[in-house]
Parts: sequence; structure tokens; C-alpha cells
Amino acid sequence: MESALKPFRVLAYVVGVMLLVLCVGMVLRYGFDEAAMSKIIAPIHGGLYMIYLVTVMNLGMKARWTWPYMLGVMLGGTVPFLSFYVERRVTQRVQAALTAAEA
Repeated sequence: MESALKPFRVLAYVVGVMLLVLCVGMVLRYGFDEAAMSKIIAPIHGGLYMIYLVTVMNLGMKARWTWPYMLGVMLGGTVPFLSFYVERRVTQRVQAALTAAEA
């Protein structure tokens, strides 16, 4: 479970930052008719989000999460700033489970 936590944490931050950059790109695209940034960032964010989903599945299967919980964690990469909060909560939950397993 610990080996699956690190890639999840990295991707949660990367996807969160890319989502914020994408939001800026969307404001530029629809507010100022400047589409170049969003045309570049959108596919990059989409690809990284797909990798994020795989890391959530990996961690969720190893941690034996319920499907609703796993879906909630997956949706954390779709709302700006939420992925940072979700990452912190998931890390606390996994570390608590690891500590309980050691005891």
C-alpha cells in the first residue's frame, strides 16, 4: 500500500496544478479570445488525469476501499483545489491504516 501512495500523491498535486492552469486557459479562451493556452493544456491535463485515475485504482485496490470512496477520490481531480484536499485526507487515511497494520 505504501508503494502506491507516493505516485498517487505526486499525481494528485500535478493534476491539481494542471487543472488550475487549465482554468486560467479557459478564462483566456472564453473571456479574451485567446485559445492557444487552453489548446495546449487541455490534452495534457486529460492525459495526466487518466494516469491519476489509474493510480487511484491501484491505491484503492491495495487499501481495499469501497467503490463509492474510490469514485470520490477520482472526482477530486475535476474540481479546482479539491485534489489538494483529497490528497491530504487520503494520505492521512493510508498512513493510519499502515500504522494500525504494524501494531
